[in-house]
Amino acid sequence: MSVLIECTGVTKRYGTKLALDDVSFSCEAGSPIALVGANGAGKTTLFSLLSQFIYADSGSIKMLGLPLGDAGLQGKVSALPQDAQLDPSFSIVRQLRLLAQLQGFSKVDAQQESERVLGLLGLSDSLNSLPAALSHGMRKRVAIAQALIGSPELVFLDEPTAGLDPENARNIRSIIQSLSHQTTFLISSHNLEELEKLCKTVLLIEQGQLSQKKQIEEESKDCFEAFLTLKLIENAYDNAVNILRELPGVDEITHGANTHILLRYNKSQYPTLDQRVLASLQEAGIEYRSLMRGLSLEEKLFS
Repeated sequence: MSVLIECTGVTKRYGTKLALDDVSFSCEAGSPIALVGANGAGKTTLFSLLSQFIYADSGSIKMLGLPLGDAGLQGKVSALPQDAQLDPSFSIVRQLRLLAQLQGFSKVDAQQESERVLGLLGLSDSLNSLPAALSHGMRKRVAIAQALIGSPELVFLDEPTAGLDPENARNIRSIIQSLSHQTTFLISSHNLEELEKLCKTVLLIEQGQLSQKKQIEEESKDCFEAFLTLKLIENAYDNAVNILRELPGVDEITHGANTHILLRYNKSQYPTLDQRVLASLQEAGIEYRSLMRGLSLEEKLFS
């Protein structure tokens, strides 16, 4: 795969505050990439640098092998800030048509491209609507549509599902997944469960530095030690632990994040332990929310 993003020694200050400190990493084209970090960690600064909203004090950034600002990147990279808003005075198609023309589309082609990206987001019936006539979820989808004008190779999405109800959030995840064969998405979000469903690579920013670049991989078939992550309902932890502790094959039980229980076991000796866990919980009348093989993204990054 080709190198999509390459950052070398990137540093950014705001006055006396060091927002990014000598950050270096590279990412290849392909599956969506997660950008994770606490408030104030430097995540938004890095996102803004990659999007060319601001500029680094030192270091270099290349995308698609070209330095930022190179004319060869026009139409190949786009970004959607979290709070991007459409002009309330003009129809959606008029605004998208203008944005397409600014990318070099003719008037006729700009109309066709606007219709195409709105169709991708399931908004063909809203071409001539004003933004105020749309729900919050629909406006978010329009914003994502404008980021897809010209079929860019790289798209930056900042909190693409923030404030959306579960159904709209699921629709946007589905759209991102369906387009990932042709476009690489860098997604900045605090929702780790969502990122775990979408992304194969995670960039973790902590206190202005790149703390981890981690690949989210499936458990190796040859790995003997394995984990199960069990998410419980409230107040079910003690009862569940007492039941699971008696199961043959469970080597260790620890309290994970929130209402999660982590079970360590030998996968070669007990390959169907997950089924036995569920059967034991059902027999004891203990409710649970989910059971997954392996560790959650939150546990992988912060445990």
